[in-house]
Amino acid sequence: MNKTNFTIAFTFLLLIFIIADLLHAKQLAKNEVSQLTQKLGQLQQTIIRNNQIIADNEKNKQSLEQQSLQNQEQINGQLKENYCANQLVPMPISGSLYNRAKNLRQSTNTSASTH
Repeated sequence: MNKTNFTIAFTFLLLIFIIADLLHAKQLAKNEVSQLTQKLGQLQQTIIRNNQIIADNEKNKQSLEQQSLQNQEQINGQLKENYCANQLVPMPISGSLYNRAKNLRQSTNTSASTH
C-alpha cells in the first residue's frame, strides 16, 4: 500500500510539473505571437508609407516629363524664329553635341532602369 501511495503522489507531482511547463510554454507562445503581430503591423505601415512615396515620385516624374515637353516645344518655337538656328553647324561641333546628348540620354536610361 505504501508503494501505491508513493506512486500516486509521484504521478500527481509529475502531472503538476508537466501542466506548469505547458502553461509556461503557452504564455511564451502568446508573447511571441503578440510581438510578431506588432512587427507585422509596423511592416504594413512601412509598406503603406513606401507605396505613398512611390506614388508621389511617379506623379512628380510625370509632371517633370510634361514640363520638359513644354520646355522643348517652347525652345523649338524660339528656334524657328531665330536666324542662327537655320544656319548649318560645322560637323565637328554638331557631332560632338550629338554624342554628348546621346551619352546623357543613355546615362539617364541606365540610372532609371537600375531603380
